[in-house]
Amino acid sequence: MPTDGAICTRLRRYHGACDPQDNRRQMNAVEQTAASEGQALASARRTFDIEAAALAALRARLDGAFAAACSACLACRGRLIVSGMGKSGHIARKIAATLASTGSPAFFLHPGEASHGDIGMITRGDVLLALSNSGETPELLALLPPLKRLAIPLIALTGNASSTLALSAGVHLDVGVAQEACPHNLAPTASTTAALVMGDALAVALLEARGFSADDFARTHPGGSLGRRLLLHVEDIMRRGDALPRVGIDTRVAEGLLEITRKGLGMTAVLDQEQRVVGIFTDGDLRRALDRRVDVHSATMREVMTAGGRSIGARELAAAAAQLMELHRITALLVTDAERRLVGALNVHDLLRAGVV
Repeated sequence: MPTDGAICTRLRRYHGACDPQDNRRQMNAVEQTAASEGQALASARRTFDIEAAALAALRARLDGAFAAACSACLACRGRLIVSGMGKSGHIARKIAATLASTGSPAFFLHPGEASHGDIGMITRGDVLLALSNSGETPELLALLPPLKRLAIPLIALTGNASSTLALSAGVHLDVGVAQEACPHNLAPTASTTAALVMGDALAVALLEARGFSADDFARTHPGGSLGRRLLLHVEDIMRRGDALPRVGIDTRVAEGLLEITRKGLGMTAVLDQEQRVVGIFTDGDLRRALDRRVDVHSATMREVMTAGGRSIGARELAAAAAQLMELHRITALLVTDAERRLVGALNVHDLLRAGVV
């Protein structure tokens, strides 16, 4: 038989009243969620602090060894080979990719596979960058004798200057850290961050020493939006020939409107007798003309156009055209040569289709 308390609970639920126990459970859940969020944020901040401190210490230790590593890489007549096992291997892959994309030919070599034939990928004139926090990774140590026979310069990034790998290297870069961000001081966290930043520092120093430019960077990144912004020129996407909207300076406004409609660019170039651009007529110019009660059937372009008009050269980057449109809050540009003759036109939709914006 139900107790009095159970009966009261059922009555409260029947009449829509809140059960005090439900309220307490909800409050406890809210408190637990708040505590969990606080713990997560505290953990994240602790990780940031530990890794930031590791990088600050790494920066303070930079010395002539880093310059020697740069010199060895710059003197390399082959490729920079980057190798590491486990988490160090993941960092080594990223460093190799960064080097290769910034002017230093490089690739990643798995040390385990190297001992089973892939060491044939290393040739005289190459330089090896080996990553190992302990400096005692067996798979890397197994490569030392064949590397010595090939006279391959070795740059080691380790956390132990007394390790076998560090002592065997021509250049040792100390990437040791005081502690890992892992609360057990086991999972590679601060140590992998230190190795990654050292690799980035090396890649950037080499980039600057080689005079690697934005154009060079574009050539190694032809795909994606980055390549399009750096490689695509106005002439690659502009409209040409019969697709260009153009009228003479003495053309009636009504005829100019028909030209705009036919060509679908939202504007038309206005040309003089020498076929040079003297102005542009847009929908904005039309609105201003109508506000002045201009008769579009009798007025000419000379009376309503915007003199000059914004234009760009065909060899300019398409990204520069996008910046010009944004700066002047316009949606279309004329493309002219050095003598202001019309050679093309484009609008923001052309840039969108090309993936520039």
